[in-house]
Amino acid sequence: MSESSLTQSAAPASEKTQNANDEQRSFFSQERLEPILVAVTAISLGASLLGERLGAPEALITVANVISYLAGGWFGVQEGIRSLRHGEVNVDLLMVLAAVGAAIVDQWHEGATLLFLFSLSNVLQQYAMDRSRNAIRALMKLRPDKATVRRDGGLVTLPVESLNVGDVVVIRPGERLPIDGQVVDGQTTVDQSTITGESMPVAKERGDDVFASTVNQNGSIDVRVTRRADETTLARIIKMVEDAQGHKAPTQRFLDAFEQRYALIVIAAVALYIVIPPILPGGPAFEDNFYRAMVLMTVASPCALVISTPASVLSAIANAARRGVLFKGGAYLEQMASIRNFAFDKTGTITTGKPAVTDVVACPGNGHVACTPERLLYVAASVESRSEHPLAQAVVNYAKAQGITPSEPERFNAVPGQGVIGYVDGHRMIIGTERLMRNEGLALPDSLRRERDRLEAEGKTILMVYDESLAGAQTVGWLGLLASADQIRPGVAATFKRLREAGAEHIVILTGDNDRVARSVAAQVGADDVLANLLPENKVKAVHDLEARLGPTAMVGDGVNDAPALAAASLGIAMGAAGTDVALETADIVLMADDLDNLGYAMRLSRKARRIVWQNILFSLGVIGVLVIFTLTVGIPLPLGVVGHEGSTLIVVSNGLRLLAFRGGSESRRAAPNVSAAARARPDSRAG
Repeated sequence: MSESSLTQSAAPASEKTQNANDEQRSFFSQERLEPILVAVTAISLGASLLGERLGAPEALITVANVISYLAGGWFGVQEGIRSLRHGEVNVDLLMVLAAVGAAIVDQWHEGATLLFLFSLSNVLQQYAMDRSRNAIRALMKLRPDKATVRRDGGLVTLPVESLNVGDVVVIRPGERLPIDGQVVDGQTTVDQSTITGESMPVAKERGDDVFASTVNQNGSIDVRVTRRADETTLARIIKMVEDAQGHKAPTQRFLDAFEQRYALIVIAAVALYIVIPPILPGGPAFEDNFYRAMVLMTVASPCALVISTPASVLSAIANAARRGVLFKGGAYLEQMASIRNFAFDKTGTITTGKPAVTDVVACPGNGHVACTPERLLYVAASVESRSEHPLAQAVVNYAKAQGITPSEPERFNAVPGQGVIGYVDGHRMIIGTERLMRNEGLALPDSLRRERDRLEAEGKTILMVYDESLAGAQTVGWLGLLASADQIRPGVAATFKRLREAGAEHIVILTGDNDRVARSVAAQVGADDVLANLLPENKVKAVHDLEARLGPTAMVGDGVNDAPALAAASLGIAMGAAGTDVALETADIVLMADDLDNLGYAMRLSRKARRIVWQNILFSLGVIGVLVIFTLTVGIPLPLGVVGHEGSTLIVVSNGLRLLAFRGGSESRRAAPNVSAAARARPDSRAG
């Protein structure tokens, strides 16, 4: 099989689409014409054989033979000439030379059989390889061609390509989204498995991002277009996967270089074999020896060997993309198989990057106002309802989840980096850090100090709540403490366990957070080590140090503030990257959903792909060796040699295609509703 047919997929998506359209319009494209020429070759070969049996005129038989050669070798000759122009020798040239040699010794039928089976094998290989490519291209067909758009107070239907950024598209229940955008009205759940690989629907409301080709399930929504049709996440995924097919794995690059040297060696060896045996004493007749040399050239061709790697790599990349895991090239698929060490960013990767209230500690004995957890939450949420700080939103959300409805504060003042002060029910409320309390002349009582120390030892952030009367004549006093913490993603500990089962040996957490918080998280998820208080440039040094100490290391981050470390690692893996440009551009592997469990799947897939690649290589070499030995010893007819040669090629391709059906060996825990990029952003600390 010619290498050019394998590398066509490396063209940019837009260029490939145009090429595909041009080929559909052209009858003479290889994709359409080669199967026809295979049929012509078979018919001409059959006519020649039948003509000889029936005693047809010699001229008629010769015409049939020439037609079979022209049809069977049409594209092989073109590929052979193209390779020679680039100073290369490929298997197409070897096959053509072998067929010409068979004609020279008047073995037209054997040569035509060689060309027929070789071109038929190319057609079947192309069909099989297209299954891998079409597994990704089929995603584009899921995108609707038209969209319902709000224009001038009404609804109009327009082609998706004519949509502009800012247009508002109406999506009804059951419809596929035609474009990337942001929900501006309505609530629904969306099946976005085509983009992120998540099996569970994801809740969407105003402000959430949605993606082309995903399915709106149970609510009507209005979506403002944020990307044009050719810039959607789906289009970028398809382009990325197609580009990845051109980024060859080291094994494939070696085999490509090996093919050139090997083909030249085969030609030289065959040339010597043609000349030397007949001139030796008692040597074979020239014609018989020449025929055997043509068989030798055929069976020694490395067709199966050359395609052993790309057949597997393309299938694995296509399989992974359907799961929401994007390998940017075969090199990264192969590299993943050798990774034993992982460095994880904490905030936004192991944790959600969104704090939540974990503890409510009400202080007893506060004078004339009874202090209960409900009272504490009510006053805190009422004041914090005016704040946009992540910790404030955590308090408000927790209070609402407990059935407590905050009231509007009468007055409100934010103290940057320290907390807030507001008035609720005529009382002045002070909520914030110990620094704010000191500035207000307040000292934490011993009972609350002990609770604060305990909670901080667990890595939690503490807000203190103090209530004093409006007039200041009577101090109501301390209401209590609210503890918050960044939430660990559900199932991370189990994911790390499965990652170790897949072959991970050392797991390290890298974070800019303080050491106490980081070690608390590491203990909960089962990490081996922690490096805390790291700035982005410190993470790069930490990755280099880990690789020097432990070997190749994969860095896993959210792709927003981890770009330098992702680029520095042996393998950069960005998670939760649907719609995140920096993650798609920086990382070597992209996990489209917030699902770390796909790391174990990616490891198992890469190792399965490596095993299949080596199975194919060893099988190909074994078949070549056996056929060469039989040719040089007992001798085999050219058609049988062709069957063995082309049969091994098809077996190798079929073995690689098994990766399309790979399921990973264990079911992945599916991600909860997707966390937006804003939610994954690192919250500012109020600890001044």
